[in-house]
Amino acid sequence: MNHPDNDEIDALLREHFDGAVPDDGFTDRLMQQPRPRRRRATWPVAAGVAAGIGACWISLLPTPLLQVGWRDWTSGEPSVAAIVLMAAAAGMSLLACCWTTMESERP
Repeated sequence: MNHPDNDEIDALLREHFDGAVPDDGFTDRLMQQPRPRRRRATWPVAAGVAAGIGACWISLLPTPLLQVGWRDWTSGEPSVAAIVLMAAAAGMSLLACCWTTMESERP
């Protein structure tokens, strides 16, 4: 929302300002060659995924669900424990990925 005094300031400037300031074409040259965008770093996303997997692993370490799920997962037998393990790992990784993406978008 604009400050209410902006209209008065604009009117005052328009009244006492004759027009464009001569800059020998500087503004036109500048606008023809804008600065390239900075490339975003990809490491925060990878670090977030790794942190999510690590946090999931640590949070499930004391439960027997982890051992049973890991055993079933490596043997190729889908069980409830293995599915819960995969869903938890995927969920934590997704949350960490979203968090790092949101953090990397800040100026």
